[in-house]
Amino acid sequence: MDWLQKIDGYCERLGPEYWAEPVNAVTNAAFVVAALIMWRRTQGIAIARLLVAILAVIGVGSYLFHTHAQVWAAMADVAPILLYILVYIYAVNRHVWGLRVWPAVGVTVLFFPYAAATVPLFQMVPGLGGSAAYAPVPLLIYIYALALRRGMPETARGLAIGATILVASIMFRALDEPICGAWPMGTHFMWHILNGIMLGWMIEVLRRHVLGFNAPAQSPE
Repeated sequence: MDWLQKIDGYCERLGPEYWAEPVNAVTNAAFVVAALIMWRRTQGIAIARLLVAILAVIGVGSYLFHTHAQVWAAMADVAPILLYILVYIYAVNRHVWGLRVWPAVGVTVLFFPYAAATVPLFQMVPGLGGSAAYAPVPLLIYIYALALRRGMPETARGLAIGATILVASIMFRALDEPICGAWPMGTHFMWHILNGIMLGWMIEVLRRHVLGFNAPAQSPE
């Protein structure tokens, strides 16, 4: 593999220069801002703090990709996203479903066959293109929200909101190339902004659950 091979996959990029994607590069600040906000809100919740740290790394990795636009930078972009997904699934399995450590890990690992089975289905959806690789994620979040809707309605609602933001984010990512001729800046930058909001929100959902926001109201005596 040529780690220095150039990648030109976005509407905004018109050349190999470092600042060929200024909007796509700068909007990665959304991840860092979300991480800074959530760092202050997650004090004392170790798993949430880990997610916040990964969120900040996502911003750095994506920035490197949209400036260097090489294979190594693409890996720096994608790897933290996958890590965030896996850690979040584990956190839900462990702290929402209440599974022990190894069962929680085992269920988390099932994400890989789930993705392998669903990505080809999403690739059949017209217009999704490379964004099909991300489409299984909001579907999985919706599934978790549906399963939690009766016993933990607030957490379920929060997850559903996050999944809906992610659907909108994927839509903007998928539109980047098709509308490039009419909108030279592209729409990929909205993927960054909405994902920064969404990933920060998902940490907030976890934080609220850990702090007992789903506790049933007590009847007055």
